[in-house]
This record gives sequence, C-alpha cells and structure tokens, in this order.
Amino acid sequence: MAMGGMPKRGGKGRAPMAEINVTPLVDVMLVLLIIFMVAAPLLTAGVEVKLPDSRAGALEQEQKPIQLTLDSNGGVFIDEERIANAELPQRLEVIRGRGGDKEGGPQIFLRADTTLDYGRVMRVMGELNRAGLNRVALVTTPDEGK
Repeated sequence: MAMGGMPKRGGKGRAPMAEINVTPLVDVMLVLLIIFMVAAPLLTAGVEVKLPDSRAGALEQEQKPIQLTLDSNGGVFIDEERIANAELPQRLEVIRGRGGDKEGGPQIFLRADTTLDYGRVMRVMGELNRAGLNRVALVTTPDEGK
C-alpha cells in the first residue's frame, strides 16, 4: 500500500483528502477585525470639539439622538451640517415637528467645546427650550480618575 492512503476501486490513484485548511480564513477574519476596530472610533463624531470631562454615566437610547454641536469658534452644527446662527430657531422647529408624539420632542445631544463661554451655550439651550425641545443631554468625555 502506498503512503497516500487507501487505493481507489481500480487500485489506481489516491483517496480524496477530506481536510480543509482554515488558516487563511482565520487570517482574513483577523485582518478584518483589526480594520473595523481602527475604523469604528473614526465614525462617531464628524465635528471636532474638545468636550469637558465628567464622571456621569452614559444614557441608554432607544433611537439615534440628534447631535447639536458648538465648535470652538461658536459655529452651530446639526448632526454634521453647519447652520447659520439666525437659522437655528427655524431648524429647531422642524426638528420638534419630527419628534412625533413624544413629550419634549426627540432626544438632543448638545456637544459644546470647552473653550466656549457659558453664555453662548446657554443661548443655544434657550433656543432649544423655546422650540419645545426639552429632552437635552450635555455630552462630556469620561473622567479617567483625574
């Protein structure tokens, strides 16, 4: 008998090998995992702001909230779209209309740069309140034991 295994019916050739080499599959999966781990943090926020630190925990969400961002220059962004300061009240009314029957409108995440003055942030919060959007959460970065 040859070293290749059992001979076929006619005594010629070798029996088929029933093993699958999974090493290339594992290699590809690990590379994809690394790519997604590197890319995922880059997709979270489109407007660069330096958020204040806080020891508060994260909120649980049932729907994707609307991101209202104030950058270091005082520019206002709804999600990733820059809007003029004069346009803010009208845009907030539109958002309030999309909120459906929920009390206080849709969830709003207010992200403001730490270099902004308190009055600028409060003016935007006043516009949110005037539009009837009362479900506002201030976004911070976690305090890592500072």
